[in-house]
Amino acid sequence: MAMKITDECIACGACVPECPTESITEDTPIYIINADTCVECVGHADAPQCKDVCPVDCIVKA
Repeated sequence: MAMKITDECIACGACVPECPTESITEDTPIYIINADTCVECVGHADAPQCKDVCPVDCIVKA
């Protein structure tokens, strides 16, 4: 279980501080989610927090 960021990412960075496992990092030209460490916020929140704060809805299930 993991999330991924699509090409629609505008690199705003809103998702980064929301990730409890620090799985989101800046890449060129968009941010990426490390599928090995992403837990979709299970044990931390009821839903993936990165998805909730994304202004362009570019975060989806991997």
